[in-house]
Amino acid sequence: MSGLIDLDVIAGAKATLRYGRLSASKARVVLNLIRDEDLALARDRLRFCERGAAEVVSKVLESAVANATNNEQLDADELYVAECWADEGPVLKRWRPRARGRATRIHKQTCHITVIVAQLSPEELEMREARLAASGSQTAAAARAARVAASRAADTGDDEPDAETDLDEAEVIEAVEAVGADADAGTEPDAVAADEVTDGTDDVESSDVESSEDSDISGADAADPEAADPEEKN
Repeated sequence: MSGLIDLDVIAGAKATLRYGRLSASKARVVLNLIRDEDLALARDRLRFCERGAAEVVSKVLESAVANATNNEQLDADELYVAECWADEGPVLKRWRPRARGRATRIHKQTCHITVIVAQLSPEELEMREARLAASGSQTAAAARAARVAASRAADTGDDEPDAETDLDEAEVIEAVEAVGADADAGTEPDAVAADEVTDGTDDVESSDVESSEDSDISGADAADPEAADPEEKN
């Protein structure tokens, strides 16, 4: 059993699990993984630990964090696992039937798990912030504050009118109207010119047809002189 952390002097909180249905030796293996570690790292190690005691220890740790945040008004990002230990509890005696009508005693171990979380000192907080800044990452609270600020900025930008956008749309509308006016003004002259071109084309086509007929007749007379003048033949 440990008692190095005095919660009357150091800001922190404690949580205890009584009569846990596992042996103290199995719980100590998991507790050794999170002792003196930051809260985020301790949670990650418990999340990926494959031992069955990790789930029990994780619940005790979360209870201690809840006590610190709700009762002591501490920031969860500034907490670390200051103390954790497992004491042996009472042993439950059970019987198991065996061969030839005999029975064997079973000892079911229990334990008491205690986890204490405390607030980091100002020097340790400065060192951790320096490490995060050097690595280019940030704490969960800072990331959450940045997301909230970005969300509020986006909402404010949507509510305010965009003068540049409105001006561009007005210019586009004016340009479209000007193009439509030009098109309407040039429709009739274009139609008249098209009619004139069509009439000239008809005259050309009719003259071509008449000249072609005359040429056909003259060609036929030249080819057949008898057919051209029957009176002279007579």
